[in-house]
Amino acid sequence: MPEKFPTINSTLSPNALGKLIQQQYGLSNRTECSIFRLAMNHLYIVHDNEDKYVFRVYTCDWRTKSQINEELKLLLHLKKNNRQVAYPIKDKSNEYIQEIEAPEGKRFGVLFSYAKGTKTAKFSSQTSFMIGQALAKVHQSTEGFQLERMSYNTDNLLIKPVARIKEFFHKNISEIEFLEKLSAFLTLKIQNTDLLKLRHGSVHLDVWFDNLHIDDEKGITFFDFDFCGNGYLCFDISYFMFQLLATHLNEEEYQEKAESFLKGYETVTQISNEEKQFLPFACLAIMIYYISVQCDRFDYWTNIFLNEDHLKRMVGNLKRWIAYNNIEIE
Repeated sequence: MPEKFPTINSTLSPNALGKLIQQQYGLSNRTECSIFRLAMNHLYIVHDNEDKYVFRVYTCDWRTKSQINEELKLLLHLKKNNRQVAYPIKDKSNEYIQEIEAPEGKRFGVLFSYAKGTKTAKFSSQTSFMIGQALAKVHQSTEGFQLERMSYNTDNLLIKPVARIKEFFHKNISEIEFLEKLSAFLTLKIQNTDLLKLRHGSVHLDVWFDNLHIDDEKGITFFDFDFCGNGYLCFDISYFMFQLLATHLNEEEYQEKAESFLKGYETVTQISNEEKQFLPFACLAIMIYYISVQCDRFDYWTNIFLNEDHLKRMVGNLKRWIAYNNIEIE
């Protein structure tokens, strides 16, 4: 037998990682590091006296170094334009990315500023207005800004994801049939949309309450741009509204916050009629893609809850959105 059994996903020691961060970034000997969340990537909270940071350790073979560099390029571009984002921090050697030899292979780590404020799904309509304003300001800076990363389109949002979902679940249950039908409907819808009239650039693709902090003084700060790529800016608007409905069972409350979000956005920049017409459909494509991502990352993250019941819940949320927006896919 080999000395060390092969590993696919290890958890790095927060104590050892704290020492590495202290050394690499020139922090004080009072530096403390603790696990915050072990999910798609592993997040650690780093304290150095009054200063606070987040250190993200990407899972092995999840992102290449060049892909991470593109994510950081976007964040530095937003920071330069005074947009509220958690931004990467250089180490003593002027490097942003740490290379860590883990048991499963090379992993990359990045130290980020800590987003001021708190995370909550229960925010007011006024806060929803502020989120809309903040996202519009981000989009002002990302429109036309291209990344050497995935360009989101029907192939990688719909066609390949449905094939992956079918492969993962093996059997043709009714939810799979629904996703196939929805994918075909959305592919045709996108083909018949005048995409030249939709603003295009760098997108976050995962804008919802879990990836932003709300601060009374500083406003809204966005973080976790791990899925950033090239796409239509209305993807971010639509996805936020979808998640807002998913977290609000009271549809009157949802409608009030959704309208407030859109009003806030349009105090900064206008959403064209073509984009407004596309909003009900864009998030459906993104959600199909994310279901396939969960299948791809099953061994690393979702193996506890990714089953047929979970798929039914996900499809149930899609159907609720479809019903709310009076979409007919037949």
